[in-house]
Amino acid sequence: MAAKTQNKVDPKLDLSAVELRDRMVKGELKAVDVAQGFLDRIAAREGEVQAWAWLDSDHVLEQAAALDKYRGTGRAPGPLHGLPVALKDIIDTRRIPTENGTPIDEGRVPVKDAYVVERLKAAGAIIMGKTVATELAYRQPGKTRNPHNPKHTPGGSSSGSAAAVGAGMVPLAIGTQTDGSVVRPAAYCGVVGFKPSFGAIPRSGILAQSPSLDTVGIFARTLQDAALLSDCLFGHDEADKATDLTPPPRMLKIAKSDPPVTPMVGFVRPPGWDEADSQTQMAMKEFTDLLGEGCFEAPLPNVFSDAPAIRERINFAEMAKCYYSYERRGWDRLSDKLREAMEKGKAVPARDYIAALDWPDVLNAGLAEVFERCDVILTPSTPTPAPEGLEYTGSSVFNGLWTLCGLPAVTIPLLEAENGLPMGVQVIGRKGDDARLLRTARWLALQVASPELQEA
Repeated sequence: MAAKTQNKVDPKLDLSAVELRDRMVKGELKAVDVAQGFLDRIAAREGEVQAWAWLDSDHVLEQAAALDKYRGTGRAPGPLHGLPVALKDIIDTRRIPTENGTPIDEGRVPVKDAYVVERLKAAGAIIMGKTVATELAYRQPGKTRNPHNPKHTPGGSSSGSAAAVGAGMVPLAIGTQTDGSVVRPAAYCGVVGFKPSFGAIPRSGILAQSPSLDTVGIFARTLQDAALLSDCLFGHDEADKATDLTPPPRMLKIAKSDPPVTPMVGFVRPPGWDEADSQTQMAMKEFTDLLGEGCFEAPLPNVFSDAPAIRERINFAEMAKCYYSYERRGWDRLSDKLREAMEKGKAVPARDYIAALDWPDVLNAGLAEVFERCDVILTPSTPTPAPEGLEYTGSSVFNGLWTLCGLPAVTIPLLEAENGLPMGVQVIGRKGDDARLLRTARWLALQVASPELQEA
């Protein structure tokens, strides 16, 4: 069953980002009116959801007015013309606060935009504001609530970005994932969450927690919208060694096309499968049964059970290095959760850290055998729907393996829990096959005839 839609303030704002953009380009809608409509939605729901770390309505409307004026000159509008985009508050924005979810950075205002912000502005997007992140993008929750039920977590660490899209406050948002910080909150908040291949989107100007794992990701209401934003962000940046000069794929064109042949899907029970509750396991069985002969179960070798510990070892060791300045400037102002992780990272022997960096190649060799038999891998996005309570951001046990291997992954809001909360289906592709992944994910969404994703 498809996840529930949100209360409407202005029906046109429920259009896909692609259609909203097209209507603004044609002059059927003004960017100022669209921006004001989303600001009205924020006003109606922010008290309950609390997704925003920084928002200035006047700044939003000034950008929109400038875009309407630009369009009036007859010059070609950008590919994101007039679309509001929210940014996780670990992404640097010139002359706008970026406080990284910690009081240590209170009042910090960057002098330079991050790479992704430069690309957004060049594409004609509206920088809507900064969304709440957990403390230094780790596990200590911020103030944000789940837009479907404020008593439940929105996930983390990109909590505000996922909740803002889930509440209909913006059509698009950007976050990051080092473990499960895009896929998990997107699944909890009932939106599309796309974690591209490692290195697909440059990370310059974004808080570094674990450079071997950190990946920029996208939140959207449809797969087509995620592809639209990806087209504007994929690329090479000399300042980010994880990127390369390979021409980026035409994400939107490929994602909205039909697969040349019926895709084959491999269902995988990832490490931690025992954590999946009964309704998650039953929902995935029903989903795979629906696919019939087009889906087979692909067991993973026993070596994959070590993947969560390996990913954590890399993450914590690099976190201890990257966050040393925070340790030096305000150790006693960091949460117990973060201090514990950093202490574990400092205790990792150099030999074990270097050996851990070899594991993605080993694991990807094993996954290559699975991909020889299928186009994509299918798993649940999370072991349970969003947990009740706000002190725990939920389990990322079904996400970390794909982050460690650098593979593209996307969660689609195709299921609904017994308590009415959304549940996501996670689809994983080969590294570099991001566009094909979104095309196959779109095909999967259409198999269950999800009304919200018919244009995905």
